[in-house]
Amino acid sequence: QVQVVQSGGGLVQSGGSLNLSCSASPNTFSIGAMSWYQQAPGKRRELVASITNSRSPQYADSVKGRFTLSRDGVGNTVLLQMNELKPEDTAIYFCTAWYLGRDYWGQGTQVTVSS
Repeated sequence: QVQVVQSGGGLVQSGGSLNLSCSASPNTFSIGAMSWYQQAPGKRRELVASITNSRSPQYADSVKGRFTLSRDGVGNTVLLQMNELKPEDTAIYFCTAWYLGRDYWGQGTQVTVSS
């Protein structure tokens, strides 16, 4: 069983920055990719960024150049740095950790960008 715990987020003005952090436990090298999804009101949940054990991040086109995903320690803590935020980035953000064939989900964190 894996626990995924998120922190960060909040309210920011357009053009501002926020960080989201996520840790998966227990601390094991068996955890694979860790990812962030966003779900805006009335919309489907969409993949924002993902990073593998090899530390190679991938980004959705909508956030490329603005968001940076990093992974540290033994690899089970990730940080999503969100810059140049736009009102359309407003959503609940979910972190996931891949372990033994399935994704484990965090509790969700609200990010609100005011115009």
